[in-house]
Amino acid sequence: MVRLAAFLRAVNVGGTCKLPMTELKAMCESLGFVNVKTFIASGNVVFETSLSAAKAKAALEAAVVKYLGKPVGLFVRDRVSLEAMIGDNPFAKAEGNRLMVILLHASPSKSMIDAAKFKVDEEIALGDHCLYVHYPLGMGKSKLKMPGAEQGTARNMNTLRAMLALLNG
Repeated sequence: MVRLAAFLRAVNVGGTCKLPMTELKAMCESLGFVNVKTFIASGNVVFETSLSAAKAKAALEAAVVKYLGKPVGLFVRDRVSLEAMIGDNPFAKAEGNRLMVILLHASPSKSMIDAAKFKVDEEIALGDHCLYVHYPLGMGKSKLKMPGAEQGTARNMNTLRAMLALLNG
């Protein structure tokens, strides 16, 4: 059995893609995943499975499409990759709620940072299958736009640490 964390994109944000976490948990259990735990209402779930990460992702994607009637981005990480993402954080002194990690399916290129628009005081760094964005004044005040980042899903560092704790729990 492998323990995995899944992060769904654009679930329960702004009144779109409503997926109660009780439904997400039941969905995962119906796929044979065990020790399923969700964290906050934004599409974060941890589970154990005998499937590979790729097969678990595909099964969960299909179940989400069936429930919502449309696909949403889904990003799966194991404990090692989530630990590395947290450990490789280039903005370690930033407050966890002001540091967003944008999970991506592939490693980003410097051109994503170069193409950023409306950057004021935000700091951006490349990671392995992610982008780190430090918002010193808070994300709500930022107008930053990064082409390609909309294909990912963002979580703040506090959420990633909580998900790692669930994976380790």
